[in-house]
Amino acid sequence: MTRMRVLVTGMGGELGTRVAQLLEASTDVDEIAGVDFVPPRRRLRRAEFHRIDPKNRERLVAFVQDYAPTVIAHFGVYEPAARMGPAAAAERTELCTVAALSAAARAGSLEYVVARSGLEVYGRRVGVASVPDEAVPPAPGSPYGETLLRVEAMAAGMGRRQGIPVGALRYAPIVGSHVPSPLGRLLRLPAVPVSAFSDPPFSLLHPADAAEAMVSAIALRVDGPLNIVGPGAASPWQAVRLGGRVPVPVAPPLWGWASRVVELAGAAIAPHVVELLRYGRTGSGGRAAEVLGMSDVRPTQQVLQDLYEWAQVVPLVGGAEAVA
Repeated sequence: MTRMRVLVTGMGGELGTRVAQLLEASTDVDEIAGVDFVPPRRRLRRAEFHRIDPKNRERLVAFVQDYAPTVIAHFGVYEPAARMGPAAAAERTELCTVAALSAAARAGSLEYVVARSGLEVYGRRVGVASVPDEAVPPAPGSPYGETLLRVEAMAAGMGRRQGIPVGALRYAPIVGSHVPSPLGRLLRLPAVPVSAFSDPPFSLLHPADAAEAMVSAIALRVDGPLNIVGPGAASPWQAVRLGGRVPVPVAPPLWGWASRVVELAGAAIAPHVVELLRYGRTGSGGRAAEVLGMSDVRPTQQVLQDLYEWAQVVPLVGGAEAVA
């Protein structure tokens, strides 16, 4: 493998930072640079972070062209209701994707691109496979799914023009202790809305496995989409009971009302999360396990347990004696 100069877009997020840390340990990586509108919250040793908002297109384009990456790990794909509202997330995602990819292509050194995507591209409408593999045509049923599919299309189009491979990692929903996930926040509320007339399965992914998959895809130059999914599944009712929360059944006409109530409780809920609660979200991860050689991906049930166990308050018995 040729030595790499890697650009990590969205480095300020949990996944972008984790990927940067893994790349720092690789002897095949000469340089690592990252951009985002917020700085990383973890310590980086070799990677250089540049605080650039995707809305500042001129500055982002100038930086990427000057850096001339050979590889792009594109995490500048912002989930609605995670770090910002749906409109802002869609805007920043498109701006970052167009600016970073076009500038890197013009710089002339680009050899590979891998982009964050998600199972949301498949949708869950009538007639769509319940456990889709990569051969199932995407049919997004939410604005976020449509955004992810546009990111894939823009990256693939650039790859065809440049004659380089382009990967798209279709992640299952990622939740974890430090991941700003709207689904994770929702599941940790004292009372959680669930579908009154169905209990569809969904799969999850641990952030550490998501980061490892990205680094493996870079090393192997994976071309095309891959589903990255934790083994097994849970359902909304099961997940709520596992966390000791109270399930609140919601009839189909009332999901708009439930979304507004949940937002007032401090956990904004976007349409793609409602889609998961009503119709489920799973995918076949068999091809990724074979291609990437990831045989120890954390199962969905463990990801849920880690989410609920994080930051639990444990009273200290004999606190005064301990302080003394």
